[in-house]
Amino acid sequence: MHGLKRRTKIAVTVSAALAGLAVLTYLPSAFLPFISDDYVHIAVARQFAPVSGWDDLARDPVYRCRATSHFLTYWTEQLFGLDPMAFSGSSILLHVLNTLLVFALGSWRAVGWRASAVAAGFFAVYEGHQEAVMWYAALPELLVFFFSLLAILFWLAWLRGNQKRAGWYAAALFASILAMLSKESGVIVVALMALVLAVERVPFWRSVRLLAPFGVLGLIYAGTIFGSSKDNFFFGDGTFSPGLSFLRVLPNSYGRMLWIWGGIALLVALLWKTGRRKWLLATALAWMAIALIPYSFLSYMPRVPSRHTYLASLGLSLVVAKGLLCLYRHFRGSHYRWAVYAVAFLILAHNLGYLWTKKRAQYEERAAPTEALIEMVSEGKGPVYVHCFPYNEEIARKAVEVGAGQSPYRVVWRPAPPDACDSGFSLSWNPNQDVRQDGKRDKREPAAQDREETELIGSR
Repeated sequence: MHGLKRRTKIAVTVSAALAGLAVLTYLPSAFLPFISDDYVHIAVARQFAPVSGWDDLARDPVYRCRATSHFLTYWTEQLFGLDPMAFSGSSILLHVLNTLLVFALGSWRAVGWRASAVAAGFFAVYEGHQEAVMWYAALPELLVFFFSLLAILFWLAWLRGNQKRAGWYAAALFASILAMLSKESGVIVVALMALVLAVERVPFWRSVRLLAPFGVLGLIYAGTIFGSSKDNFFFGDGTFSPGLSFLRVLPNSYGRMLWIWGGIALLVALLWKTGRRKWLLATALAWMAIALIPYSFLSYMPRVPSRHTYLASLGLSLVVAKGLLCLYRHFRGSHYRWAVYAVAFLILAHNLGYLWTKKRAQYEERAAPTEALIEMVSEGKGPVYVHCFPYNEEIARKAVEVGAGQSPYRVVWRPAPPDACDSGFSLSWNPNQDVRQDGKRDKREPAAQDREETELIGSR
């Protein structure tokens, strides 16, 4: 009994420390305004999350695959209003919960509690997947991780001597369905569960039988996606291609994820092989590859965007944990034990420093165009002419509709040749007015022939 209390106390203390670390890492992002697609995401949630929109949601080939994020977004607005801090707070809270789920993975014998605690610490502060936390529109990535890892943990609980309890199996099945309802990539949870069976050395045909219900659900889910591909804009706008682009995207993304701390940890773990869990490194590397596969068919860039690496970064976190634990065991009892703590501090300082400075500034810059548009629309009553806007027309209109509470038709879209947009976007009260490139009205007097129109449109 005393040992159980001690272990519980340690688990609670570690969990509290991990939660605090995750909050500390992303606390500066809680004060960011909404960014571009956030307004579209909120507008879609308003449309589909109420009961009256469920039929339309079920028929929509794109947004039904993100149902969980629509409901969370809708109820966040219902409870807290259109407060960016509330929305950012929900993302940070999900990141905290996901960090704790990484720690809970220590119940798996192949990982162990020490490795899971270190991995969760790295996962909490890792800057490589920051877009999933700092950009609210990437909420589906947090949710697909949450439900996928829940499914894995329920799956492990069922395999770990509780196979007579159908509740664990049913819970794993239900969590996997929610993962698929969080994003198309949620179907990969079936492959991750197969990885668990392979590590546990479950015989092949028994594994097939155990996974059969999950596999059937995954096939049906994938069939509905590809069956409606002609109505899915992701298949029509060139975002994804079933060609051989993954042969370039997957290795490139894998290598970029390992750089720099993953590569160092991998080298240390290979040089100083210590510990009982010899399959941990291979499991972690396999997890990374499996989780990256759904995103490796994109065609608009040569690597997977940071938000899409969120699930794969669990594997990276386990690689770093293995490296740090090998380093610790190698120097344990020597005069160089300080080197382990120095490396851990360096990892922390690198990730936090990068997030708090460069990344936060980048997100503020990304938010500037829509914030300037909302401010200008709120100032006047007439149309606002948008020139060289960095985002598409839908984002501009949804920003006005959601952010300013105004008619989206207040936006007059003014396309311009690409070479005319080198100096940035601009907004104006009339099509001929000279404007500043930060979106604010020029302080200079407009031309005489434009003055009357400007005064009319810009009156408050």
